[in-house]
Amino acid sequence: MSAAPHPSGHPARDVLALALDLDDLDEARALARRLAPYFRVAKVGLELYAAAGPRAVELLRADGFDVFVDVKLHDIPTTVGRSARVLGRLAPAYVTVHTAGGGAMVRAAVEGLAQGGADAGAARTPMALGVSVLTSDPRAAPTVLEERARLTVVAGCGGVVCAATDLALVRRVAPGLLAVVPGTRPPGAPHDDQARVATPAEALAAGAGLLVVGRSVTRAPDPGAAAAALAETLAPS
Repeated sequence: MSAAPHPSGHPARDVLALALDLDDLDEARALARRLAPYFRVAKVGLELYAAAGPRAVELLRADGFDVFVDVKLHDIPTTVGRSARVLGRLAPAYVTVHTAGGGAMVRAAVEGLAQGGADAGAARTPMALGVSVLTSDPRAAPTVLEERARLTVVAGCGGVVCAATDLALVRRVAPGLLAVVPGTRPPGAPHDDQARVATPAEALAAGAGLLVVGRSVTRAPDPGAAAAALAETLAPS
């Protein structure tokens, strides 16, 4: 087992999650290790999970990262609950479930993760993150956002995933939940397929607890320099 990648790192490290949107586990691990001084959390999305499966979670945990499994569980409650239990046995820090599936389904995910974590003797229960509206959607109706944010609370999620532009509403409806914000972009960076964006500093100021950062760093000519520059924008003044 590898040692933790970085014992301390930049002060912004605790609020940054690195989106490893790659299809090669060795490449993803090498990138994560390189950027470890700036990222506490490594996010395994659908692409990497499809390529490497549970091994991606296991090895990134062994490398010392808190692992965020972003597979957006969405199926009938029984299937989601059983799948969440399997994921929970991998002892990730976070797992996403899409709130569009309804309250019973989201509760099944929360319970499945808790059962799986207990089966594995995990030090902490994997946190279910309720996905509200995808950040690629150019419009997020306030009524839908409010309904889904409330659902995350009632279903027992520990956090909610939303765009930075939705934080004011989400923080009002679900003030006790960890607000996870993907799709942030540094000033002047292309938006790619993200429709509702803000800068990382703006998202933190609005109440985000964890920022998911991907292409603006991972596809930069020098990812290390891009990560360092990003972290500096978030450093306390």
